[in-house]
Amino acid sequence: MRPLSEYLQGFLLVELLRGMRLTGRHLFRRSVTLEFPEERAPKSPRFRGHLALRRYPNGEERCIACKLCEAVCPALAITIDSYQRQDGTRRTSRYDIDMFKCIYCGLCEESCPVDSIVLTRVDLFHMEDASERVIDKQGLLEMGDRHEAQIAADRAADAPYR
Repeated sequence: MRPLSEYLQGFLLVELLRGMRLTGRHLFRRSVTLEFPEERAPKSPRFRGHLALRRYPNGEERCIACKLCEAVCPALAITIDSYQRQDGTRRTSRYDIDMFKCIYCGLCEESCPVDSIVLTRVDLFHMEDASERVIDKQGLLEMGDRHEAQIAADRAADAPYR
C-alpha cells in the first residue's frame, strides 16, 4: 500500500503543488527585504563597528596608556607607545590599530578603565590601499570626535546594564 501511495503522490506532483501553494500564500504579502543603501536596519547600542578614541569634554584625550587594550586583544591588532608628561601622567605617543587584524570582539572596549577606546555604530567603511589598513591615533580621535554624540547616547542607553 505504501509504495502505491508514494507512486501516486510522485505521479500527481503533490510536493510541487504544496510548494506552489506555499509560494502563492506569500506572493502578495508585504516584502521584508530592506533596500540597503536607502533603508537601514536598526542597530543596537551595543553594535560593534568601527573603532574610535574618545576625548574628555575639555578636549583632552582619555587614553592613559595603561596598555590593557593592547594586552587583551586576541588578534594583536593594537600597538601602543607611551610617554610620561610633566605632571607625571602617561599619554600615548602612538596608538595604532591594524584593521585587517581586528576581529571587532569588543574586548579592548571592555578592558579600558577610562572608556577611551570604543566601537561605534559605523559599519560602512572600506580601504582602497593596504596602507590604509592601519589607523593611527589621529584618525581614531577624528572618528571619535565625529561620532561623539552617538557614542554618548549609546553609553547612556547601555548604562543600566553595565
